[in-house]
Amino acid sequence: MAALNFAGRLVPFWQAALGSKLLGVYLIGSLAHGGFSGRYSDVDIAVMTESGLPPDLLDRMREHGIALSANWGPKLSVFWTDRHFSLGRFPPLDRIDSSDYTFVSRERERVRPARPTLAEVQSYLRDAPFQSWSEQARRFGNAEILESKDHKAYLRTLLYPARFCYSWLTGRMGSNDDAVAFLGKKSVARLDLDLISRALQCRRTDADPDPLFPARTTLASQVDACTALVAATAPQK
Repeated sequence: MAALNFAGRLVPFWQAALGSKLLGVYLIGSLAHGGFSGRYSDVDIAVMTESGLPPDLLDRMREHGIALSANWGPKLSVFWTDRHFSLGRFPPLDRIDSSDYTFVSRERERVRPARPTLAEVQSYLRDAPFQSWSEQARRFGNAEILESKDHKAYLRTLLYPARFCYSWLTGRMGSNDDAVAFLGKKSVARLDLDLISRALQCRRTDADPDPLFPARTTLASQVDACTALVAATAPQK
């Protein structure tokens, strides 16, 4: 796969830049656990180091990635932390993902974070992720046209309720396919799973989401369904 080849070609950069401070470079996300879309997926990489990353290194990494591939470079998404998981960009669900689904690109020493509890996952989800998705849902719900530059964001907005509900109820991070399959067995009241399934099929085939644009009016009720799930589910530890 071209994306895997691109990710592998990034490893020497990290090794040269960090030397013995590099603990490991891993593939996470759909490249690791399946469901990768050449059109819609990011190239998610986790970088673990002794003490974090120098401030300019991520910018240099992005420039290097674009120089390697005009196609894959802009899709590069780097998650990073130190050996104690006290710095950087490594939210709870990505910590779970790195434990459950990582694919090793380069490793000197394996370090693992403490696994977030379901209560910690729920606390994280109800904050910035839910707020960001809700705002996107409102924006698309009120849009008159769907521009080509928004195809990826719109499809993600349609799919996110499944990922949200799956992680909220299980404390795990899975693929879109995992989430839809789970919700097919454990329904969430008022959630339009048929719309999400249609969006998933669009993603699987790398198709344009324009035929799904009329469904933008459903996004407000999807937000309401997820809000109701949060309100109805007692915090768990």
